[in-house]
Amino acid sequence: MRASREDRPAGTRLARLLTEALAPTVLVTALPLIAAARVSRSAGQFLLWGGIALTFCAVIPIGVLVHGVRRGRLTDRHVGDRTQRARPLSIGLASVAAGLLLLAAVRAPAELFAVIVVVFVVGAACALVNHWWKLSIHAAVAAATVAVLVPLAGPAANLGWALVAAVGWSRVRLVDHTWPQVLAGVALGGPLAAGTFLALA
Repeated sequence: MRASREDRPAGTRLARLLTEALAPTVLVTALPLIAAARVSRSAGQFLLWGGIALTFCAVIPIGVLVHGVRRGRLTDRHVGDRTQRARPLSIGLASVAAGLLLLAAVRAPAELFAVIVVVFVVGAACALVNHWWKLSIHAAVAAATVAVLVPLAGPAANLGWALVAAVGWSRVRLVDHTWPQVLAGVALGGPLAAGTFLALA
C-alpha cells in the first residue's frame, strides 16, 4: 500500500517538493522567459520572443509528456523509465528546433537565441546518453540553468549551485537516481551549457 503524505518522512516530502519545484519542465519554462525579459525593450518584443520561446521550449514538450502519461505510454511526467524517454525527448527537440527557426526569422537577440540553443544542445546530449544509460536529466538541466544564469544575470546566480545540489539530493532520496547518475548530469549539463552560451551570446 502506498504511504499517505502524512506517513512519509519529512526528508522524503522535502525531496518530492524539490523534485517538482526544480523539474526540467519548470526550468526550461523559466529560463527562456528570464532571457526574453532581459533583452526585450518593449512589452511587444517580450510577448513575441518570450511567447515563441515558451511555446516551443515548454508548452509543446510538456504537452507531449502530459498526453503520454494520460495515454499510459509514460509512467509519469518525469519519465522515470529510461526506455520510455526516446520519443518525448525527440519530439521535444524537434519543437525546440522549430522555435529556433522562428526566433531566427524574427531576428531575436543573440542572448535569447543562445539560451534556446543551450536548451536544444543539452536536451540532445541527455537524449543521446539516455539511449544507453539513465543519466539524471533533473541534474543536467538544473546545472545548465545555473551555468547560463551566471553570465546572463551576474555572479549572484552562483547561489543557484546550492539548488543544483538540492535537486541532486532529492533524486537520490526518492530512489529515482544514484549519485553517479546525478553527478554525470551535472558534469554534462553545466559545462556544455556554459560553453554553448558563451560561444553564441
